[in-house]
Order: sequence, then C-alpha cells, then structure tokens
Amino acid sequence: MERLLVVEDDAGVRMTLTTFLELEGYQVDAVASTEEALNRLNSSVYPIVISDIYLDHRTGLDVLEAARQKNPKCAVILMTARGTMETVMAATRGGAFDYIAKPFELDRILETVKRAEAARGEQEDEVEPEELPESEMIGSSPAMIEIYKTACRVAPTDATVMVEGETGTGKELVARMIHRFSPRAAMPFIPVDCGSIAPTLLESELFGVLKGAYTGADRDRAGLFEAAHRGSIFLDEIGDIELNFQLKLLRFLQEREIRAVGSSRPKQVDVRVIAATNRNLQKMVEEGKFREDLWFRLNVVRITIPPLRERRGDILLLARYFTAKYNQRYNADARLMESGLKALEECTWPGNVRQLQHLIERLVILAPGARLDGEAVRDALAAMESREHAAETLAEAEAEQIRRVLAATGGNKSRAAQILGIERKTLYRKLERFRPN
Repeated sequence: MERLLVVEDDAGVRMTLTTFLELEGYQVDAVASTEEALNRLNSSVYPIVISDIYLDHRTGLDVLEAARQKNPKCAVILMTARGTMETVMAATRGGAFDYIAKPFELDRILETVKRAEAARGEQEDEVEPEELPESEMIGSSPAMIEIYKTACRVAPTDATVMVEGETGTGKELVARMIHRFSPRAAMPFIPVDCGSIAPTLLESELFGVLKGAYTGADRDRAGLFEAAHRGSIFLDEIGDIELNFQLKLLRFLQEREIRAVGSSRPKQVDVRVIAATNRNLQKMVEEGKFREDLWFRLNVVRITIPPLRERRGDILLLARYFTAKYNQRYNADARLMESGLKALEECTWPGNVRQLQHLIERLVILAPGARLDGEAVRDALAAMESREHAAETLAEAEAEQIRRVLAATGGNKSRAAQILGIERKTLYRKLERFRPN
C-alpha cells in the first residue's frame, strides 16, 4: 500500500482519519499545520494528499500548489466545513482531485482515495490558481458541494444548463457563477423573467421586432437574444412560456438563429442559454403543457438546488455572510448570538435563502442593541409572516376583482385592462401570477 499525507489541524479528525486509513492498509504521515505539510512535501513525494482547506495563516490551497509542483501526478483531496463557490473553483483550477464536505462518512474518503489510486496515471492540465471574487453562493453541505463541482465542470463549455429549485433558492446566482467562470465572462449576461412578460410580447422581447410589424412598433428594436450576443442569456421561469413560443425557442436551440417579428430573414446569434424553473417540467411534459423535445434540448446539464430546509447546516454560513454584508452596507455592528442561530435553524424557510437574507437585513437595521438573539429573530420572523399574510390577503382581493372584470367583459383582456386602469401586459403578468402551478 502507498504512503499518504494527511493535513488536518483538528486532532480528533486527524487521529480518526489516520487510524481508519491505516486499518485499510495504508501508511499515513499525519501533520497538523501548513508549515509541517510543506516541509513533508519538500522532503518526500506523496501520490495522494488529503488536506483540510482552512488550517492556519495559510490554507489547503497552498498545500495543493506545493504538492502539485513537487509531483504533477499527485492526487490532492481537499476537505472543508466552510465551502464556497470561490474555494471550489480555486481548488478545481489548481488541479485538486476532489473536494469533500465535512462532516463526511469515512467510507466516502476511502472511495475517493481508491478512485485517486486508479486515476494516478492520468496527468491533468496545470491551471494557474487565481484569487476569485466573493459571492452569495455559500454552503458546505454535500448537496451544495456537488452543485459547485457541476458548475465548475460545465462553466468552460457552451452546454445548455437547466437550473431547478424552489423560489428563493438562488437559481440566478448559479447561472451568474456559470457565466462568470466561462469564456464568455467579459460579454453580457442577460436575465429574463419569462413569467413577467405577456405571452404576446415575449417573442418580440427576446427576438426583436421590425418597425410596423404590429400596432405600436414604431421603430426597429433588437431583442434580448441579440443583446446577449457572445454572452449568456438566463431564461428564468422557463415553464411559463406558451407552447407556440416553445417551438420557436426550440428552433433557436437547434439552428442558433433568431427571426425578429415582422422579418423574413433569420439572423445568427451566438448565445449560451441557461434556463431555470421552480415547476416540475417533466410533469408538464406528461400533461402536454411543455414540449418534450424542448425539454430534452434544455436539459443537457441539470442542476437542482435543494431548499434551505434540506441543508440546515448551511444556515450558519449564510447568516454570518449576510450579517457581515449588511453590517458593512449600513455601517452597523450587529452580532449573531447562539440563541439567534438556534432560532434561525428552527425555521422552515418557505422562502429559502432569499427569505433568510431579507430577515438578516431587517435584523441588522432594526435589532435593538445590535444583538441578533433568539427573541429578535423570532420577533422579526413574526413581523415578516404578518406582512406576508397581509400581502396574500391583498393579492386575493386583487385576483377576485380581476376575475369579476374579466367575467363582465366576456374574457376580453384589452377591455378588462382599460376598466382596471392598467396596461394589457400588466394584466397578463398578474394573470400569470394568479395562475395555479
């Protein structure tokens, strides 16, 4: 069996991991600091290194760099309880073999070591590590680590990506990170909320329109696909588009051509498509509400973001991040207390990360004494729930009014919009919002 290097500052984890690997027949050198690890790497060649990311004044990324410089074929396995998109991307670009979230099952470590042994003869391309910007894509749960890894792998390609998840889970953040780390990063990223655009206007908004194509088209106007040329377009709530436009979108994905409303001439556009939905598109396909061929075209790479209630271990990381963010923004000094964290962890978070973010912002602004304790968290949650209930009541009243006006006009939306004193596209948006999923 081969000799491995384990770098871990937690004595208990270090001993457990060392003992386990030795029982599996491996020889193990175990060290507790970056300096010890670098000294070992300077004097010995290891085929496999297992290192924590956050150690002391230096990190596991320094261990990764030193190990790969000493032995380009060295398989470096990184571990962390504080994962972010930035650290995963830096690890991936630095040539890490794999990235594992803590706490982990020992069998997962063994399986990864055996994969590293099998792949040891393969040499990966050297990539220059770089300092990456911070983002709100935070989480060290196994599900989030898998999302980071998938995003890292798909980012350099032009593959179409489908991002699934409940409202507020961060679908647009995933799309933006894929674009940021792609060869298209310097070009536009255009987000489009398909559910907020009236179906009759969606084609002209996306593909453009020629002057005179319809009443009100008083000039030629480029669409959002053309605006995103050589960049990426993010089609949020793709499940809301109607069947007739689904066919036109399918043709674009096949031919990479758009045709402005009123034009007979197609135009080539180089755009990467990232789509997102909070609906079950497979079920919609079965119900005949979404084209199966378009679903296959969009679903080249699928990333599913779990709701916050299924990754409660990430709540602390997110709460700390948002507290620091809003402390800086509002020149505040709010401090998250243990009782506050416990209250956050007990919440079901129906609004997911977005709800947590808004709650922390409210707390930083309003919490007395800048102590974000359990009482302050529970009071803020109660206030938000009361406000949301009031908003739901108003929305229900508005929906009932719209239904009555539509019934009185025999379903004539133009006339109904006039009576209601709103634009037709606004009426369409409201009807889409009121439509049950």
